Amino acid sequence: MEEQKHHEIEIEEKENDEVLLEEHKEEPKKRKKKDEIIEELQKTLEEKENTLKTFQNKLLYLQADFENFKKQKNKEKQELLMFGNEVLIKELLPVLDNLERALEHASTTENATSIVEGVKIIHAEFLKVLEKYGVTRAEAIGKKFDPTLHEAVFQEARDDVEPGTVVSELQKGYLLNGRLIRPSRVIVSKAPDVQ
Repeated sequence: MEEQKHHEIEIEEKENDEVLLEEHKEEPKKRKKKDEIIEELQKTLEEKENTLKTFQNKLLYLQADFENFKKQKNKEKQELLMFGNEVLIKELLPVLDNLERALEHASTTENATSIVEGVKIIHAEFLKVLEKYGVTRAEAIGKKFDPTLHEAVFQEARDDVEPGTVVSELQKGYLLNGRLIRPSRVIVSKAPDVQ
């Protein structure tokens, strides 16, 4: 029996040795696989880091481009504010020249009629330039008083017109492309006081 036990132990040891030998053979394979996986992961990590750096650089360039764009637009806006009326001013300069000529002529002549005619021509020329740029008069006389277009200076008792009608204009009002830029200063009619 003892011999049999001894024999069983030997067989068991042999089997254990074989298992150990087999495991020992497989261990380098497992180690090799682990090393390959680690290497692949490191390559993937490097690729992702390179991609991230590329995107970070692109983002920096985009930010710089956007800042340059903002600076350019601010510069254009400032120039527009400074020189936006240049064309209008150039159109008004001949009117000013004509007005100066009329004043010069007025000092050398005693004929008031020719001076008045010259000033009327200049006035019409001036209005024509303003109309070209969208400036129109806000009609007032004979119209119903409108607080969005007119500024009442005082009221006048009148029985020939309906109360609340503009009867006189002290200062003309103007619209720029339909928007009021200066109201008309007017005198408005009211019903006469009954005594």
